Amino acid sequence: MRSPFARDTAKRAADLRQAGEAAAAPFGELVAEAERIASSVVMGVHGQRKRGTGETFWEYRHHRAEDGAQAVDWRMSAKSSELYVRENEQEAANTVWLWRDGSSTMDFGSSRDLPRKKDRAAVCMIAMAALLSRGGERIAALGESARARGGEMGLERTSIRLGTGPGSLSSVESAPIGRYGRVVLASDFLDPVETWRARLSRYAALQAGGAMLRIIDPMEEDFPFKGRTRFESTDDSESLLFGRAEEARKAYRARWQEHGDRLADLARSYGWTLVTHRTDRPATQAVLALYRALAREI
Repeated sequence: MRSPFARDTAKRAADLRQAGEAAAAPFGELVAEAERIASSVVMGVHGQRKRGTGETFWEYRHHRAEDGAQAVDWRMSAKSSELYVRENEQEAANTVWLWRDGSSTMDFGSSRDLPRKKDRAAVCMIAMAALLSRGGERIAALGESARARGGEMGLERTSIRLGTGPGSLSSVESAPIGRYGRVVLASDFLDPVETWRARLSRYAALQAGGAMLRIIDPMEEDFPFKGRTRFESTDDSESLLFGRAEEARKAYRARWQEHGDRLADLARSYGWTLVTHRTDRPATQAVLALYRALAREI
């Protein structure tokens, strides 16, 4: 007969496992959606048309003494009296740092039919990680990965951090990256443009290029409110009451458009690309636009 202690221990273990599986379930859904998106976008390895370290065959050359016996391609060498070494094409492995904003404003979703901005950002970033990894690039979650990695290990570790990590703004402001790296930032970018200018200035000093994925909910852009409406901040610290919200629509939309235009100008001033994506549209569109933006630089 099992002791009460053993039964309690087993129950706690079962409860913890159940809680862990419940917490991991949304992440699994994010990854599955990201994989579907990645599979619809083709990204090839960046061949450099010269010999080097890669997986694509380039040419055979005669064996040299410094190559050692392990370098000999015995199948080719067996066809003649000479020893040959197999050369592969050089492939440029770039380092790309990915970041998904975890701020409170990213928790917003205006309806049950739409994802939270944070979840859509995570899906897009994980899809990008999959594409970049398949293309031979080294990837990392900005501020959350110890170092950039390639292959399946790099994809797995980066995806976990993009899906479940804090996405701290301090990572954008101070997390170390290598010189000439590439950066992809996914956020709603609601902070003042000058705040983002200060954050991006350090990347210019490192000659790091990149792209900004601006995730917005359709309600934020359309401002469909009518009548008496109270607006509250995401942390409940402030509220604003309108007697007739529709009267503020024109001014709001003008300010919203101005903010978006200034963000696009900011991105261009640093040689970056701004991609704006609404959560009521297919995530594939955003991922494809990001890929095309990075493909011009990698």
